[in-house]
Amino acid sequence: LLPGCGGVKLWPFGSDTVQERSRTPANATEYQCAGGKRFYVRTLEGGAAAWLILPEREVRLDKLATGSGTRYGNGVAVLEINGSEASLTDGTVSLAACKAASSG
Repeated sequence: LLPGCGGVKLWPFGSDTVQERSRTPANATEYQCAGGKRFYVRTLEGGAAAWLILPEREVRLDKLATGSGTRYGNGVAVLEINGSEASLTDGTVSLAACKAASSG
């Protein structure tokens, strides 16, 4: 019924080609875990806190006293970082032996 509409572009934001963007948040370290799971950590306030970025949510964790490595928590979630390895536990997630992804 509308013969002239076949060549009309309805996408007003530039070309039709899709460019893949980096999925790593700026200034964050990616940790890769078993089963293809991953999360990101961005340190805040000179290491006094961390911003934990999960696929379904983001939370702030404050630094906790620890004997070795670095530990952050918020009363529910606990993130432990020791060198290039990290583990995360909270009410819905338990990830262990996660490795920092290489940056190149």
